[in-house]
Amino acid sequence: MEHWWMVRAGDHNELIETWLNNNIASVGWPAIGNPKEYATKKDLISVANQVYEERKPSTRQSQMSQVWRFINEIKIGDRILSYSKEKREYIIGTVEQEHFHNTAIGNPDYPNHIKVKWEDKRISRDSLSQAAKNTLGSILTIFRVDNLKNEIEKLISNYPLSVEPDTEAEDEAVIEDLIGKSTTLIADKIDALDAWQLQDLVGGLLQAMDYNVKVSPKGPDGGVDVLAYKDAFGFEKPIIKVQVKHRKSSAGSPEIQQLLGADPIQGNSLFVSTGGFTNQALAVAKHSAVKTLDLDDLVELVVEWYEKMPNEVRALIPLKRIYIPE
Repeated sequence: MEHWWMVRAGDHNELIETWLNNNIASVGWPAIGNPKEYATKKDLISVANQVYEERKPSTRQSQMSQVWRFINEIKIGDRILSYSKEKREYIIGTVEQEHFHNTAIGNPDYPNHIKVKWEDKRISRDSLSQAAKNTLGSILTIFRVDNLKNEIEKLISNYPLSVEPDTEAEDEAVIEDLIGKSTTLIADKIDALDAWQLQDLVGGLLQAMDYNVKVSPKGPDGGVDVLAYKDAFGFEKPIIKVQVKHRKSSAGSPEIQQLLGADPIQGNSLFVSTGGFTNQALAVAKHSAVKTLDLDDLVELVVEWYEKMPNEVRALIPLKRIYIPE
């Protein structure tokens, strides 16, 4: 019996045309090479932990589990769905060849392929039941949708479809796209700051949370870049000591240990690293109750507290408020 799969067409839905022109469906993660070379999923995850060290461990494990499914579980005769945002419709095809690795076909960032015979028939998103929309809305790149087989086959048999446009769904898609693009732009602005400006940004964020803040001047800081405390004299707990690392490489466990040992010893520890953290660093941080923030976490907090940050700190990453309909 064939299985039904949803496969997303790239991070930004950019692969649809390439897939249709080449009769393929593809997934990326090119730095791991040919995933067929690894005997077990554990081996694949081990390699990903090295080449994608900047990503969160849970993200790496989830992504490699999806790669493993793509290369080992999708079989000839299985059915493939993918969503075209531009036309708000699902394309449908049948697998004709199982996984092969080829960097010369399609987009080189997506070198892992299956051969798919794409059909001319399409399924409008507006024609789907709400339950089907919810299922297909998963953020995973690859997942099984066998439970939708009967609904999809019925819609295919009635093709071409005549449906009223779902304006509410269209609005949701536009809003989701705006939020995604805005988050990326904010992350780019933060990434463009220098190390001292990032310290000021973190200090301003803590000020927005009603802490008194002391940002270390340029020069040796003894392992602490920012101190935050509730009262003007710094007597009242909690006292927060912050280390800020602004670089592409991940922060390691020795740096976490350095922050723990820095004065004040009894202070709560916050480590900000735009390059993320190694697995060992995260393990040490969790064991020692050190709060860690990577670039994505920092973006979320900046968006949440931006209006309360000091004007001079907001000037580092000027943002505009945009109103959207409810």
